[in-house]
Amino acid sequence: MFEVKRKEIMQVQGLELTDIAEEFGTPLFVYDGEKIVQQINKLKNGFSGAPTRIKYAVKALTNVSILKLMKSQGIGVDAVSIEEIKLCMHAGYEPSEIMYTPNCVGFDEIKEAVELGAMINLDNLPMLEKFGQAYGGKVPVAIRINPRIMAGGNSKISVGHIHSKFGIPTSQLPEVIQIAEKYGMVINGLHVHTGSDILDAEVFLRGANVLFQEAPKFPDLKFIDFGGGFKIAYREDDPSTDMERVGREVTAAFNEFCKSYGHQLELWLEPGKFLVSEAGTLLVETNVVKETPEIAFVGVNSGLNHLIRPMFYDAYHEVINISGQSKEKKPYNVVGYICETDTLAADRKLEEVKEGDILAFKNAGAYSFSMASNYNSRLRPAEVLVWKGKANLIRKKEEFADLLKNQVILDI
Repeated sequence: MFEVKRKEIMQVQGLELTDIAEEFGTPLFVYDGEKIVQQINKLKNGFSGAPTRIKYAVKALTNVSILKLMKSQGIGVDAVSIEEIKLCMHAGYEPSEIMYTPNCVGFDEIKEAVELGAMINLDNLPMLEKFGQAYGGKVPVAIRINPRIMAGGNSKISVGHIHSKFGIPTSQLPEVIQIAEKYGMVINGLHVHTGSDILDAEVFLRGANVLFQEAPKFPDLKFIDFGGGFKIAYREDDPSTDMERVGREVTAAFNEFCKSYGHQLELWLEPGKFLVSEAGTLLVETNVVKETPEIAFVGVNSGLNHLIRPMFYDAYHEVINISGQSKEKKPYNVVGYICETDTLAADRKLEEVKEGDILAFKNAGAYSFSMASNYNSRLRPAEVLVWKGKANLIRKKEEFADLLKNQVILDI
């Protein structure tokens, strides 16, 4: 059993991770395209009880090749910036397939999104007023509602509560209706998103019930968007969202609502992490094993500049020494090469680590490369997509020239 599990961990579609690391170098992000397709199908099957559209939350991982893979599977996209809209269009998406949900942006960016043809989803009254003044009823708009629900695995990723900057509180919906009537606006969708790492159907149903209560006030709806936030497993014994149960209960409630509303609407979802997190692995090389009387440190050629989630969210990423040869394990703190506290994994039992060993960080597909930086003037790594049994380079490793290309150097 140990050898079977170890083999699964060390391979992607039959390719050895150590071979991929040798071919492309480290640090390196590796994505399993088949795993992404499996997650898409799991979501489709779970919500098959209603006419459902899946909109991938692009911010999780924006590589154009990943976006093209999503499109090939019939998945739309949810963008939160004008640049994400353009990346999606570069990947071949029609503007009508892109939902744009900005937060605290200038109205010029919203106007540009309209000009590009993206669908618009607004979450505050001032921008709704400006939108009505500019477009009246010529451009439909969706509304993001704040359901006043505290949900999610971490306060930093809970976005539907009373102190969150996201969404229009239900108490302000009469003003939304006033603005819409004033300018003859067409509100074609309602949207809610409570947070990330949500396990139970009950949380989604609470958000759904908020929308169901408010939806009759909006006669032109085409869809209701339940957002995303499905939980994935970070540890071997971690629970994850029971997609079959959540899909069954949410679609049943949705269909019942549609009967009272008067016609069938579309059910929209916006998963990000759920689709790509488990598909991603960050491969790093051990620079040094530093033994102290208290603890052993494994220093690797990466850090919070490539994987900020452990320091930012206290996120857990399973770590495996894929170069290890022994079943015996020792406790280590895996740390980065950044001049900052960048503990990537604390007190982990790993097969004895030696200089040059390759470590694999699991669940590195979402909010990993997309949040990477050049802190300490370090370079961002390459990305590889394993697709149909072949490892494909989809982003080159940065070079020193990339650090200088946008600098204007004075003659001092």
